[in-house]
Formats: sequence, structure tokens, C-alpha cells
Amino acid sequence: MREVITYVGIDAHKKDLFVAMLIGQEKTPVTWQLANEPHAVRRLVRKLERDAPGAVRACYEAGPCGYALQRQMTTARVNCQVIAPALVPRKPGDRVKTNRRDARKLVELLRAGLLTEVRPPTPEEEAVRDLCRARDDARADLQRCRHRLGKLLLRRGLHYSGRNWTRAHRQWIDRLDWTQPAERVVVEDYLLAIDHVEARLIELDARLTDLAQTEPYCEPVAWLRCFRGIDTLTAILILAELHDFRRFQAPRALMAYLGLVPGEDSSGEKHRRGRITRTGNTLVRRLLVETAWHYQHRPSVGVALARRRKGQPGRVIAVADKAQQRLCRRFRKLAAEHKPPPKIAVAIARELAGFLWAALQPAPASVN
Repeated sequence: MREVITYVGIDAHKKDLFVAMLIGQEKTPVTWQLANEPHAVRRLVRKLERDAPGAVRACYEAGPCGYALQRQMTTARVNCQVIAPALVPRKPGDRVKTNRRDARKLVELLRAGLLTEVRPPTPEEEAVRDLCRARDDARADLQRCRHRLGKLLLRRGLHYSGRNWTRAHRQWIDRLDWTQPAERVVVEDYLLAIDHVEARLIELDARLTDLAQTEPYCEPVAWLRCFRGIDTLTAILILAELHDFRRFQAPRALMAYLGLVPGEDSSGEKHRRGRITRTGNTLVRRLLVETAWHYQHRPSVGVALARRRKGQPGRVIAVADKAQQRLCRRFRKLAAEHKPPPKIAVAIARELAGFLWAALQPAPASVN
């Protein structure tokens, strides 16, 4: 006898959960509302296990509520999935949107098998990812603080002839004479903010460096450091954001996840390919584009790169060398065709993602 599966769609919000349930092949879902609180979620799980004749499959869209609901609902009988909201099918003519309708749509699409599941990180992986995002927030805060002071100096007609934000540049700022007391207060406040964020950034970098030397990150971090333009911080940021390269069955799947593949709008005999989709993980995409600029230079292994490669598997080094040869050749070919430099960097970043995927695959088992 075929097992009857109960399907549950949840439209999750900060305060409330809107639930729609379909048992087997029923046509009309049962809907209700409850508070988004741990004890209410536990009662919901008990109700589903009591009313469902067999296994229960539940889902809700990924969003600001994170993965707490998924962890609370997952039991031996209840399988709760987190769904990618950008990949939920939508009817072009549907102009009515309510919480209950969203829950009913989710449960119907879940039963039809038309939803794309997001692989939720473990609590440990999520904690490391949050640490990496805190570091990136500090980097962005430092950039904003520096811009504020830089624009103030520009409005006063003060220009530094050398490179900005070096020790010499900071000494030049400290030697400036401000005639207005209010100006002096503003500059001191901006400098204090810069010093504070720089201290935050140094501390977060030290924590991430220590974390990169522990399991399970030490080995994949060492492998990624074999690539040109990738050191410890970049490697740990990439690994923490993606948290499992094995979930990507092919390099193109990783490229698509990072939004580095071109969009397409083709119909009939017309084929139109546009700019990259820019979906998926923004941080990793930016890191790969920044790394791609290193491949405009001729292939070489400098002192620092040779030190990072010492003691690493030959398989990984071979992939990194192949990447350096191909990406440099590709960069110069596109530059010779007068392609815009930013577009070249994106193209190199797309191929670099494929090489990183290949390097992080488990080594094939030896045959005796």
C-alpha cells in the first residue's frame, strides 16, 4: 500500500506563521495561523504528527527568519525544507498576494515537486558564516568612514599627492591646520571612527585566521591558498559562505549559484544573452571578481605563493597552475579584443569558480 504523504506550506513572518496543509491528493488545503514562537511551533509539530497518516513534508521560503524554524520543526517524521524564494514559480497574471494565498501556493508547489530546496547550514557553519559577514561589514564600515573624511578634504580643496590611507597619508592629515574649531571637531570625530573600525577589522581578521587553522577548514583553506590571488582571509570567506562544495554537482552549478552566468531571453529562432544574472551569493561573487584581476599578469610563482603551496597535494597545485595559465591567456585575449576591463574580470571570475570547484573535490580513491 502506498504511503500517504502530508504536505505543509508555511508563510513565515517575524510574529506569525500562516500554515496550509494537504493530506495526500486532497484538492483544498486546510489553513490556519499561529504565533512564531518556540512553544507554538512545538504544538504545530505535535499536531502534524498526530493528524498525518504518514510522513510529513513541510517547507517555507528562505528569508530574514533564517533557519531556526527548520531546526525546530525537523523530527523523525517531519521533514522541513527551506525553499529558494527567487526560484518559486509565479503566474504572470496573479495580482493578488496575501499570507494565506502564499501558504496555499507553497504547499501546492511542494506537492507538485516544483520548488528548489536551499541546503541549510549547520549551527556551527552558520556561526562561522556570521563571523565572516561581520568582517565584511567592518570592511564596508571602514570604507564609508574613509569616504566621509576624504570628501570633507575634497570640499576644502585639500589634495594629497601620494597614495591615500597609508601611514604617510595619515601623518599628512594630522598635520593639517584647521582654522575653524567646528572643522577640527569634525575631523577628529572622523579619525576616531576610522581608528575604531580599523581596530575591529584587525581583531576579526585575527579570529578568522585562527579559525582557518582548525578543522574542518584547515585543509580546504590550504588548497585554496595554492591559487594566485587567494590567501587565508579570502579562502575562509569563500568556504564559510558556500559551506559545502560537494552540493554542487558540476562547475556550472557553482557558477550559476554565484550569479556569474549570463542571463538569457530566447524564444523561437531568436537567442538573446545579456548581462550576468547576479543571483546567489554576493560576497563570494565579489571576492572572485577581485581575485580575477591578478590573472592579467603573466603566469609565475612568487616567493609568497611558493610558500603557500609548500606541502600541498600535487593534484591541487596542478589545478592551480592550469588555472593560472588558462586565465592569463584568456584575460589577454579578451583585452586584445578591446573588451571592457570589468567584463573581462567577470569572465575570468566565472572560469576561476570552475577551477576552485575542481580543486576542492575529494581526491579519487587509489586502486590497489
